[in-house]
Amino acid sequence: MTDFDALRGSSAVVAGASEGLGAAFSERLAARGMNLLLIARREAPLQETAEKLTKVYGVDVRCLAQDLAAPNLGEVFREATADLDVGMLVYNAAFVPMGPFFDTSDADIRQMMQVNMFGLVEAVRTVVPGMVARGRGGVILVSSLAGLQGFPGLAGYSATKAFIINLGEALWYELKETGVDAMAFIAGAMPTPGYNKLFEQLAPGGMSAERAAEQALSSLGKGPRCIPGFVNNLVAATTLRLLPRKHLIPLLARASQNMHS
Repeated sequence: MTDFDALRGSSAVVAGASEGLGAAFSERLAARGMNLLLIARREAPLQETAEKLTKVYGVDVRCLAQDLAAPNLGEVFREATADLDVGMLVYNAAFVPMGPFFDTSDADIRQMMQVNMFGLVEAVRTVVPGMVARGRGGVILVSSLAGLQGFPGLAGYSATKAFIINLGEALWYELKETGVDAMAFIAGAMPTPGYNKLFEQLAPGGMSAERAAEQALSSLGKGPRCIPGFVNNLVAATTLRLLPRKHLIPLLARASQNMHS
């Protein structure tokens, strides 16, 4: 388990911090005494979160309004963290184009890949070497249950989330002797503003962003992945493993249509 007492006063970088799960991670990290660099595209909600966390927890909070699809993201991360003792990275940002894969525009496909994969890789490769040099730190890469199998209607998104799971698990092993804990956090449905814009109803196993973030942080250092909630773990451990894919994928297609209708 990650020693947050040793990280008190260090900075945590949270990408995708404006609302929902990212804001929940920011609050739970501030409660543990970590300063924050909050990154998201929209400045107003970032500033609102920063003011609240500074007032409640007395931590230093910086905001960076940044499009995580930008091609120069690595340079942006380096400049923003140059004077920080970064002890934690949470990459929560995601772009979710809905609908059949071939109906999705080229622009949306590029943005999805840039935000969900390339931006994540830039963040990891920019800030993690400093953690390794200091011999302490944590990395949480936020994925989704959708990344555990092909998901019709969310084909590109589920593919990018599979990439995140595999990268997080591999980094867990590659970094485990350095003092840096890495983990893929495989989130289920949450009633966040982003989720509610896409779906009309909450999928089974839905839980609050606050509970999910707390479980993720408490699990860091215990293994290569964390799936929050009993129902989500049951789904991952039984249905996704025991049901043949040719039967599972049509069920997911219907579930996607029902939640979006």
